[in-house]
Amino acid sequence: MLLCAQYVLPVTSDPIVGGAVLVRDGRIRDIGKTEMLRLRYPDEEVLDYGTAAIMPGLIDLHTHMENSIMRGIVHDVPYITWLASVAALSAKMEVSDWYDSAILGGLDALASGITCVADITTTGAACTAAQKLGLRGVVYREVGVMDKRRIDYAMRAAENDIMHWSQEVDPDRISIGIAPAPIYMCHPAVFGRVSELATRDDLPVAMHLAGSREEYYFVKRGSSSFSVHGESVRRGFLEIPPWLPTGVSPVRYALNWGAFESPNVLAIHCVHTDEEDVKKLKEYNVAIAVCPRCNAQLGMGVAPVDEFMRAGLRVGIGTDSPAATDSTDMLSEMRLGMLIQRAVNVGRFLDSESMLEMATIGGARALKLDDEIGSLEIGKRADIIAVDLSSSQQSPSTNPVSAMVNTCTSADVIMTMVDGKTLYERDKWHIDVEVAKHIARVIEIRGKLRL
Repeated sequence: MLLCAQYVLPVTSDPIVGGAVLVRDGRIRDIGKTEMLRLRYPDEEVLDYGTAAIMPGLIDLHTHMENSIMRGIVHDVPYITWLASVAALSAKMEVSDWYDSAILGGLDALASGITCVADITTTGAACTAAQKLGLRGVVYREVGVMDKRRIDYAMRAAENDIMHWSQEVDPDRISIGIAPAPIYMCHPAVFGRVSELATRDDLPVAMHLAGSREEYYFVKRGSSSFSVHGESVRRGFLEIPPWLPTGVSPVRYALNWGAFESPNVLAIHCVHTDEEDVKKLKEYNVAIAVCPRCNAQLGMGVAPVDEFMRAGLRVGIGTDSPAATDSTDMLSEMRLGMLIQRAVNVGRFLDSESMLEMATIGGARALKLDDEIGSLEIGKRADIIAVDLSSSQQSPSTNPVSAMVNTCTSADVIMTMVDGKTLYERDKWHIDVEVAKHIARVIEIRGKLRL
């Protein structure tokens, strides 16, 4: 199959004007000028997307697909209020609801040009949905407990889930990892236990870290909304109450408890970090997922992306929970993230090419999957999308990367392919899911949540 368009964006090399990509057996077999590839492979089926860009699929480095059903319900509230609202909505959800919600999230991802997700879940719904929809992903089983006496039980339950989830999925597309709960929901000893399990079983690790001022003050000073909230929750006896002041940043707190000891760790947000934190993250080769829209929407702050990049950290972009951002739109995520960084970091003008790299090969490097996905290179997996560049705000541009990052949204995605299989074309689905049935279920569940 030859995929042709006005532009081919390999990401790791210059754009090809009038380019094509040859896909066979789920992998990229050739790439170059359309006329040359047509001559070289005259018997191949040709799909011509016209005034569009063919590029590697977008990698959503942090999301919660199972929260998709809550999008648009909680609006215009700060982070702490949002957390409480989402917890209240979650209490109304049944087991089957989480699956339908995760399917909705997966559909949104595919329609937005996302071919790979890094999802944190407690229910496992994201794992089942990704497998069903044909998405690629790393699904992390979240584990967290405040009472030290319950850590053994919590870890056994997590280990059991990881074993079962691994048996349910295609290992060539989906891998299972583990995620300690956020610091304010987790006894510190959990971090070391997670690292031990991850090292023993070669599991990737993801963790929310340094995302908000409240978390920063909670850890360092023992005073924030988390501390106040904590007094009203029955936590049980804790040998080391984590709401007491520690005098260190969240990054160094997690480091001191062994959170970075395993070889494949992804830290999410890292908004409230200082120079020493960044040095430690680099020292332990921790990758970073920045979530600019969520951080802005909930008033969490702005991640120091420039410092991460100058330190040589592996950095990618995540959309975070749809319950916060109301959509799973990586193209809008790139644009907003770029504009925010330009506004706050006057010393470094972040360009479109850097943002596109973060959303593709950057995310692949963060997940240690860059030998398989993240760019259009011969031999890599055929995770490919086509993005329409024919609309009036795009067509005058001679720079396809700039046009995409500055003007495109998920509505401009016209094709999404994973492993050489087309899963989405504009207004058409090629998946093993009854989309109308799931949408009907989503409407039903949302009616319950709004009560």
